[in-house]
Amino acid sequence: MNENARPEKTGILGNIGRRAANAPSTKADPFEGLASGSHRDDARSQQPLGREALDVAVAWSVIGIFLVVMMAVIHELSLILIPVVLAIVVGMILGIAAEKLSSYGIPGAGVAVILSGLVAAVMFFVINSLIDPLSQLASEGPALIERSMDRFLPYLQSIRWLNISAATFSMGSISMESLISRSGEIISLLGSNVTPAVVQGMIFLAALLMFLYSRLRLRKAIIMAFPARHQRLRAIRIIASVEEVLGTYFATAALIYAALGVTMVAIAYFGGLAMPLLWGLFAFLSSFVPFLGITAMTVSLAVAGIITHDNMVLALLPSAIFFTIHLLMENLAFPAVVGRNMEINPFLVFVMIIFWTWMWGAAGAMLALPLSLIAMTVTRELFPSRRIVPNLPA
Repeated sequence: MNENARPEKTGILGNIGRRAANAPSTKADPFEGLASGSHRDDARSQQPLGREALDVAVAWSVIGIFLVVMMAVIHELSLILIPVVLAIVVGMILGIAAEKLSSYGIPGAGVAVILSGLVAAVMFFVINSLIDPLSQLASEGPALIERSMDRFLPYLQSIRWLNISAATFSMGSISMESLISRSGEIISLLGSNVTPAVVQGMIFLAALLMFLYSRLRLRKAIIMAFPARHQRLRAIRIIASVEEVLGTYFATAALIYAALGVTMVAIAYFGGLAMPLLWGLFAFLSSFVPFLGITAMTVSLAVAGIITHDNMVLALLPSAIFFTIHLLMENLAFPAVVGRNMEINPFLVFVMIIFWTWMWGAAGAMLALPLSLIAMTVTRELFPSRRIVPNLPA
């Protein structure tokens, strides 16, 4: 029995070996699959676009139309959206202060009244401090324009391709008489914008009061809108991170820029410039608009110095000192206090400033930085794995 089984096994193996020996010798090409795949890709690329590509184009077209319509709506509703968005941003900035007051046992209504009252008091102080300098500037406007023309005319005449002479400012639409006659139009234009500004101020204060009062309920509603537990935890982290970033950033910025404003008052006073308090206030407010604020202040100081002083060194000295101090604060003091975790791409900030200035004017320029910080914080919390960590040597 065992002898019969052993040859049978050997016979099967022998048949397999003989079949393998008689089979044609073929060696598989490792690049055969790649070649056939490339042929299929070439054939597919030569085919006309199908319905899938058309569906993708339609989807992107719908998204583009939605974005255009949304931007148009945001622009048209600026009278309402500007104070509401500003109230939300200021309310989130004051979130840390609201938490501190709540920890002392103050109810939510009291916290809202205290913080909104402080904001209203600051607004009243700023407006009241601007009334006298602006009225003085308006009364001295014609003399200031005439003095500016006399001062800058020699520099403009030295640029030959401009073809500017003394007769250029004595006739036409840019003559002194024409500018003085148009001062009434400028005043009426400013007066027509007072009513919308007052309405927006009232909307801002009311929205800020309501937001601070219902802040916790709004946060709870946003968190409970997500069904899953991990989504709710992520929403909690995002809201807390946004409030912390905005509060820390603007509290630090307010202190640093207040010191810059006081320094600007001293620079204007010892530099012989008129209305030093107004210069300090402008330096404080313009610092919250990156790039454009420092540029406008430096150019304004240079122009005011040239009008005031005959010596060019004394004329440009206040603007040079202010620019140097602002540069040191932005690049040394600010990163040392806040840290580099809050740094964002300067190009993106510049694009945001240009976009929101085009949409909402000066208010949009002020809101560009906090909106950029909010977008940066939300992106970091939603995509934590995409943070770029430098591969430094050990």
